[in-house]
Amino acid sequence: MLLALAAVLFAAFVINVSIGSIGGTPLLGNVGEMILLFAVSISFTAAVLKREAKKRTGE
Repeated sequence: MLLALAAVLFAAFVINVSIGSIGGTPLLGNVGEMILLFAVSISFTAAVLKREAKKRTGE
């Protein structure tokens, strides 16, 4: 679930950057992109840690 969330958020970031490079006006500004990348990194890290904990417990 968290990994899918990270993928969706990263796709939104890529789309925003693509729109900005093609059209010149991205939907999110610099701060919005930073917050989006921060959310991607948090959700990806949480997914990796959750998977690692599950692996250690043997489930």
